[in-house]
Amino acid sequence: MSTSQSSQAKEKAPLSERELQIVELVAAGLTNQEISTQLEISKRTVDNHISNVLNKTDTGNRVALVRWALKWGKVCIDDVNCCNLPGTNGQQELAS
Repeated sequence: MSTSQSSQAKEKAPLSERELQIVELVAAGLTNQEISTQLEISKRTVDNHISNVLNKTDTGNRVALVRWALKWGKVCIDDVNCCNLPGTNGQQELAS
């Protein structure tokens, strides 16, 4: 399998709801231990989720993962990319 085929295969593996939740917490600056405490799961489970996410997104570290998440509208940090998040229309936050 070529590198481009390998990347395409990774792009086809969607992130689970839990993995997206982990990405949001990584982007918020939490450590694996802090994520573990907040989600009430073991640190080893967090480690496994992050490893899976890094593989699925073809990113090599947390910084690259956050850049990927911002680029693809998976997270909103300090109002950056908020309008690109799927499932929102901007009106929901105004109504809240």
